[in-house]
Amino acid sequence: MALPSDFDLIVLGSGTAGTGIATRCARQGWRVALAEAREPGGTCALRGCEPKKVFWTLADAMERARRLAPHGVAGGEALRLDWGAAQAFKRSFTDPVPGNRAAALREAGVTLLEGAGRFLAPDLIGVGTARLRTRHVVIATGAVPAPLPIEGAGLLATSDDVLDWPAVPRRLILLGGGYISFEIAHLTRRAGAEVTILQEDDRPLSAFDAELVDRLVAWTRTLGIDVRLNCRAEAILRRGAGYAVRAAGGETFEADAVVHGLGRVPALAGLDLEAGGVPVEKGRLQLDEVLRSVGNPRVFAAGDAAQRGPALTPVASEDARAVAATLLEGEGHRPDHSLVPSAVFTLPPLAMVGLTEAAARQQGLAYEVRRGDMAAYQSVRRTGEAAAAFKLLVEPGGQGRLLGAHLLGPEAPEVINLAALAMRAGTPVTELRHMMTAYPSAGSNLASMLG
Repeated sequence: MALPSDFDLIVLGSGTAGTGIATRCARQGWRVALAEAREPGGTCALRGCEPKKVFWTLADAMERARRLAPHGVAGGEALRLDWGAAQAFKRSFTDPVPGNRAAALREAGVTLLEGAGRFLAPDLIGVGTARLRTRHVVIATGAVPAPLPIEGAGLLATSDDVLDWPAVPRRLILLGGGYISFEIAHLTRRAGAEVTILQEDDRPLSAFDAELVDRLVAWTRTLGIDVRLNCRAEAILRRGAGYAVRAAGGETFEADAVVHGLGRVPALAGLDLEAGGVPVEKGRLQLDEVLRSVGNPRVFAAGDAAQRGPALTPVASEDARAVAATLLEGEGHRPDHSLVPSAVFTLPPLAMVGLTEAAARQQGLAYEVRRGDMAAYQSVRRTGEAAAAFKLLVEPGGQGRLLGAHLLGPEAPEVINLAALAMRAGTPVTELRHMMTAYPSAGSNLASMLG
């Protein structure tokens, strides 16, 4: 079948944002094409949060059994994370994704193009040898590891590599103290690796509450993970069959693999944005409040490529909703990034929504703090978890609302969703205290946290 030469919309990227926009518009009768340089599915489903959570679930089950070994889980102390078996289980989730995603796009009426898309003109996209004219373009190409001004940066492994390793190296160094490094550190440590995190300043996981991060760092060290703060990597060198990382000050760390955990940037290379009249500044697309290019009104961006909200899958879904609505209805729809729950899937996990105390002070807001340890809470104690704490920011007064919630402990990512719902609804703290919940459950702890 000959490929049409004209489309209403061409989407670049088949992740959460790109697929959401393409299918919505195609179902409304638009002629839509989607170009994907790799296999269909995007980072989250294939190389990011979903496969990571498979490994995390197995590690969590193992860790819980080990903690509870003295209390009735006979033999639990001997358990370990079998990375090879976990890898096979992960692939049972990821292997079907490309075929399923391609079939879903075609069923919605989207023309799937294999290859990287690039601008030939403001309304002309090239994919391979094809030249395709279009009324609109959506850039949803995701993100890639940030380029690093470090000698030997080309020797670094990425999180993509880690989640595809058949076995875990004996010694592992992670550069940077963000989500990627802490999550990989906790997983690979449970698989028996010797792990070091090198963080260039004293504030790892800087988006999260500093007090709870300090507790997580302290707990991480008790697991045998070497967390080095104020330790900036200057060079990665080959050392025999492995590698050495030279830090500022001259200290050297050796490992069998070194992983890039120093952030990600929009994946814009190869798009020929200048030919499309799409301006970029410091590696970021210049977009208005509805994610439209300020230089070419035909062009929109969404998800990690837009980099307007946190680099999270729900943000990509929200961007997709807003951009599709703008395209279909002809009026601007702003994505709502005001309350985005997020979690670091360490063991135990750290979760947050809303304001940190530092942000509340910066905004000049009046607030009260509720903080405490949760290790003795029934829902935590029965898991054997020793690292569990909370910090809540609430407006002063009896009818005050929740301004921010920060949780460390079992089921923190689930409970944070309850806090996010209350914040979005503007529910007063008095009502949250008296809300009836299933008991004993992690969600029932919210009333106790509020006092």
